[in-house]
Amino acid sequence: MLDIKLIRKDPNKVKNGIRKKGADEKLVDQILRIDAEKRKTIKEIESLRAKRNKISKIIGRETEEKKKELLKESKEISEKLETLEKELKRKEKVFEKLMAKLPNLPFEDVPVGKDDTQNVVLKEVGKNPDFDFKPKDHLEIGEKLDLIDVKRAAKTSGSRFGFLKNEAVLLEFAIINFTFQTLVKKGFIPIIPPVLIREKPFWGMGYLDRGREEVYHLPKDNLYLVGTAEQIIGPMHMNEVFEEKELPKRYLGFSSCFRREAGSYGKDTRGIFRVHQFDKIEMFSFCKPEESREEHRFFLEMEEKLMQALKIPYRVIHICTGDLGDPAAEKFDIEAWFPGQNKYRETHSTSNCTDFQARRLNIRYRTKNGKLEFVHTINGTAFAIGRILIAILENYQQKDGSVRIPEVLHPYLPFKEIKR
Repeated sequence: MLDIKLIRKDPNKVKNGIRKKGADEKLVDQILRIDAEKRKTIKEIESLRAKRNKISKIIGRETEEKKKELLKESKEISEKLETLEKELKRKEKVFEKLMAKLPNLPFEDVPVGKDDTQNVVLKEVGKNPDFDFKPKDHLEIGEKLDLIDVKRAAKTSGSRFGFLKNEAVLLEFAIINFTFQTLVKKGFIPIIPPVLIREKPFWGMGYLDRGREEVYHLPKDNLYLVGTAEQIIGPMHMNEVFEEKELPKRYLGFSSCFRREAGSYGKDTRGIFRVHQFDKIEMFSFCKPEESREEHRFFLEMEEKLMQALKIPYRVIHICTGDLGDPAAEKFDIEAWFPGQNKYRETHSTSNCTDFQARRLNIRYRTKNGKLEFVHTINGTAFAIGRILIAILENYQQKDGSVRIPEVLHPYLPFKEIKR
């Protein structure tokens, strides 16, 4: 949610920012109009209350005839107040609904574009493997080595599910252990959160306003399955106040994630690249506003550090304004090289959501001089485990059908290659 003071002070800046994200700038005019009406109604209410209070103070000193007049006037004021208070509630609902439609404003140096075709490649890191054979994709490798079973998953659960088996399971836990050991040293607090979340905190993170069709909902309990751990780690501190010395507060969460993939019909139907359920390790930080861009770069640095440790080729993408989600002011993606697809595909993202989520969730910190300010929130993928497992299978495959294990994972596994 944006600061109404900013909208009042510089509506053109807000219009320009939301236009870059593809939102309707008329929203700003509608908000300012209802805001003015709301404030006018509040003034009327305050004036009438003051008048009624004045009557209650003087009525005891008046004559009987004057008392009757004042009682009549007080009753009329109460009736007017009842009408105005109902009207104010209605206006507040309209105001809140309109405010919720506003996306966060992108930073000025974020590349301007309409969609993902206008994202900017910042750099490529690592050398793509040069095979002397035609590389297989992850499903062919996984089925031959008895690591992935999508056929039986289709019987039990339907499309876009898979069983991980044998060494693939141990490889997943090795990735988890390596990631936690690496990032806990950087000040992250390890956490395993619930995967079910209530509607209000979910809304507060900014994922329900436009993405409701992508989430799984349990209507009997009005709970939602999270699509990433950040969605529930962020609201952990809703309605709380940090002390300045506590920031940045960094969490590293592991969870299963659930996505309906409603908008992905026909895309990536082969294997386990795009599935309804997957495991993910997510970084999250609450930080001071003046440190959020530095913290965001730190998250990107950690993502690169993890990828470089696995020695998987990747590139870094600066996401353009039209491809940013509502909560983000800036976002970077990392795309790993997938030889089986002969292209780069997204494995990581990291976003700076400034105070957009903190305002909706009422998460603040107390400065050294005692002032309360909203925190900024940063999120970032450590590993979407299914996708990085796929990247390992495809980049480390051998001519004889075996798969080598990245050296950095050797201490966590009883094998250095997978073969049959």
